Amino acid sequence: MKVTLNATENKVSLKSIFADFVAITKARLAISVVFSSVAGYLLGFSEFYPFSWVTLILLTIGGYCMVGASNVFNQIIEKELDALMDRTKNRPLPSGKISARNAFLLGSALTILGIGILYSINPKTAMFGAISIFLYTSIYTPLKRITPLSVFVGAFPGAIPFMLGWVAATNDFGIEAGTLFLVQFFWQFPHFWAIGWFLFDDYKKAGFFMLPTGKKDKKTALQTILYTVWLIIASLLPVTGFTGSLKLSYVSAGIVFLLGLWMLVYAVKLYKQMDAKAARKLMLVSVSYISLLQVIYVLDKFIR
Repeated sequence: MKVTLNATENKVSLKSIFADFVAITKARLAISVVFSSVAGYLLGFSEFYPFSWVTLILLTIGGYCMVGASNVFNQIIEKELDALMDRTKNRPLPSGKISARNAFLLGSALTILGIGILYSINPKTAMFGAISIFLYTSIYTPLKRITPLSVFVGAFPGAIPFMLGWVAATNDFGIEAGTLFLVQFFWQFPHFWAIGWFLFDDYKKAGFFMLPTGKKDKKTALQTILYTVWLIIASLLPVTGFTGSLKLSYVSAGIVFLLGLWMLVYAVKLYKQMDAKAARKLMLVSVSYISLLQVIYVLDKFIR
């Protein structure tokens, strides 16, 4: 009976530790970021840069470590602020499930492990991974309480994963990787402004400035539309033939354009309706958009 009880306690303990790890590294977000890197890798390999399962697995693990580390350090810095918001008050740090010291040790371990793994692929991949952690933790996170420009700064580390896969495959940052970076860079704005809109009141409790004007107004909604248009233009660049070995067929370009119009429709709806419901729908559409775009890019490479 005693052994059974200990086994049960151990099971519960391991389960809770795993749940806390998933929460503090924001596993769902981390996996979506890794998905972008994998898509970039699949676009990058070629007869000159042969496919390698080892590299892909290292990219996946190293990428998760880097994103996880960024999220851990972000939550350490914002521990007191997270406790003020309904959305974040139950996270491991503000709820007391994990101490700041243990979180720091975890974040440091993930950083060292992530950089080491990415370096084993090539130094450029490790460099961009390290830059991503630095920008997200040291610049974007503090700026969230100072200026709406934090979203602009945060768009840089947020745009790195897609092109990181290309760099991992080719050990080169050229027009192709730059184009992938540009696509995900412009995507950040309508996506995060939509989040900032429907979570406006919750963010306000922590003093976060996420919307470009600081308010849920027509100017913010209009900028969301404009950046969605820029996103559509950037996503169609590979069909022009000016993006090196990153190409897109006319058929796939047409599908990508329709995807962009789908997202633009919801950006316009936000401008017309000006409410949290429209913003939430735009956010959900934006998540689907970037995943589908990456899938189309990859499928086009193999079908073309």
